[in-house]
Amino acid sequence: MTFENNFPKHVAIIMDGNGRWSERQGKHRIFGHKHGVKALRKTITFARDNKLEALTIFAFSSENWKRPEQEVSMLMELFFIVLGREIKKLHKSNIKLNIIGDISGFSDRLQKKVHEGQELTKNNTGLALNVAANYGGRWDMTNATRKIATQVQSGELNIDDIDEELVGQTLTLGDLPDVDLMIRTGGDYRISNFLLWQLAYAEMYFTDVLWPDFDGEAFQLALDVFSGKERRFGQTSAQVNC
Repeated sequence: MTFENNFPKHVAIIMDGNGRWSERQGKHRIFGHKHGVKALRKTITFARDNKLEALTIFAFSSENWKRPEQEVSMLMELFFIVLGREIKKLHKSNIKLNIIGDISGFSDRLQKKVHEGQELTKNNTGLALNVAANYGGRWDMTNATRKIATQVQSGELNIDDIDEELVGQTLTLGDLPDVDLMIRTGGDYRISNFLLWQLAYAEMYFTDVLWPDFDGEAFQLALDVFSGKERRFGQTSAQVNC
């Protein structure tokens, strides 16, 4: 199977290693997060230039609130600043921004900035950039279940109407193809409650590269590995290659 006909439409990335990157240099953890923003810019540019349909990044999980209060506070401020600086650039590049997660936990001014970014870019037709913030896969599935249950209770849906397609459409990212390739930087081998439904048949790529050092070359390596995978989706090799 050649690279050209085995190219992912949707890539998801767990950006891990900012803290360790800064600690190795004797710096405060927020220093690593700031450099992680630079890596993110490079990654978005690479995804756009290679005409990916969707890129979903794990920016802040629902479990990250357990981190030291000072670090969380600085992360929220960094998120606000980055949104303010990058929204117009994203719009100019025809990128559609979508923040997935429970943003009600954020400050009013951060929520306002999120809504402004999504509103400005909502009609863009290029790369769909999904930023998972205060997101958890279990939250996503629970939220979808609650929505479906409400529709059944109101009579909009019957129990027999509930199938995998409906559940998938009710989840965040329901209008996008499932993830083809999941990349995690930083050397850990787990998905950390990220896109539990959408990763069902994704190829997993784990690298020891810490997120601030992730660049186009590292991204290309992940794509090259992906291109060599035979994606069977439950079938046999003979069926796939017939």
